[in-house]
Amino acid sequence: MNVRPAVDQALVEMIDAVFADYRNKRPVGAPVERDTQLWQRLDDLGLVRLTGAEQHGGSGAGWPEAAELLAAAVRHGVRIPLAEHDLLACWLLEAAGIPVDDAVRTVCMLTKQGHATEVPWAATADRVVVVWRADGQYRVVDVAAGELAITPGTNLIGEPRDEVTVDPASLPGTPITLALVTQLRLKSGLVRAIQVCAALDRILQLCVEHVTSRIQFGRPLAKFQAVQNLVSDVACEAALARAATEAALNVAVVNGWSAPELDFLVAVARSCAGHAATVVVRNAHQVHGAIGTTREHRLHEYTRAALAWRSEFGSMQYWDDQVTDAAMHASAGGLWGLITG
Repeated sequence: MNVRPAVDQALVEMIDAVFADYRNKRPVGAPVERDTQLWQRLDDLGLVRLTGAEQHGGSGAGWPEAAELLAAAVRHGVRIPLAEHDLLACWLLEAAGIPVDDAVRTVCMLTKQGHATEVPWAATADRVVVVWRADGQYRVVDVAAGELAITPGTNLIGEPRDEVTVDPASLPGTPITLALVTQLRLKSGLVRAIQVCAALDRILQLCVEHVTSRIQFGRPLAKFQAVQNLVSDVACEAALARAATEAALNVAVVNGWSAPELDFLVAVARSCAGHAATVVVRNAHQVHGAIGTTREHRLHEYTRAALAWRSEFGSMQYWDDQVTDAAMHASAGGLWGLITG
């Protein structure tokens, strides 16, 4: 099996330091906003367009580096549209041969009626990359956010999730292939799997720190078998979700997002991450008790994030159905090969 290259540890440490410094200056529960100073700092470090082609102003890195960037942002509770901007919107423009400038972007897929819901960061973005299907062909256009009808909304953790409305007939549009639209769907799905896994890993860390430091009846909570069972389940579910997500990411990177089994692997990653979130969130709040429900404790920043992200860019039901459909299509003779790759 081909293995993707390791990420430069110096880059990982630099990314972590940037987010840690930012987080230390913000109180727990601060409102979500696109911090322009942080964005500029990340831009100066080449992290805003981390995976963009160097000839188009990017840093020329890959998805492994981008996954580390996303995970670091999650660990430190930093809410910023890095994935939507770099991995989705700007990538799609580059792939379609459309110039990319320094504007902050997000992406959305319109219905036939010209409507899109729960579009991340649309109300705070400078431009929106809009995708729609007309006359049997997909099209894409880079539109100034002010030219769209945008109704602001939020998800469980206060991140912008907005409604976008526009008449597709009024948009010029550049034709794109179904393969690019499929990649957009898979990349969007994998982005959220990466973020959910990072949240689950942070929740596990908080659980371990709590049960080893909290004394009850003269001994640490970690010494109680019931607590041990709760934490071990958290660890197992987080590890399963991470393994499934890393498997999908590895195949995507090694095969240039064109492997025939990639649809299945991304669906498995999203399904595992979504179902893991249920167990991890429930157990983590049981382990922390009353303190874990307070706004001052950071646990909710990760539990609510995991629950919010698992339903974005495709619901749990959607991804579960993708797994089921792939298994049914493979039939008994091909199912084992589908699972093992």
